[in-house]
Amino acid sequence: MAKELAIDLSRCQGHARCWAFAPEAFGIDDEGYSYVLPGAEGLVDNENVRKAIKNCPERAIIIRDGDGVEGAP
Repeated sequence: MAKELAIDLSRCQGHARCWAFAPEAFGIDDEGYSYVLPGAEGLVDNENVRKAIKNCPERAIIIRDGDGVEGAP
């Protein structure tokens, strides 16, 4: 089953570390919160994305499996 990146907006505090580590996968909205760029949902195994996941202080980056089940990496 395919895994995909997502941001848990209830956790995101707008630190932008995900964007700093992996701008190819994450963007920042007008209010300063992160989102996964369209088409980047499948970059789960990208080295920069893994660094972003490890450096998110709020653990807001989650990985969904093909069944829609979410979990923090």
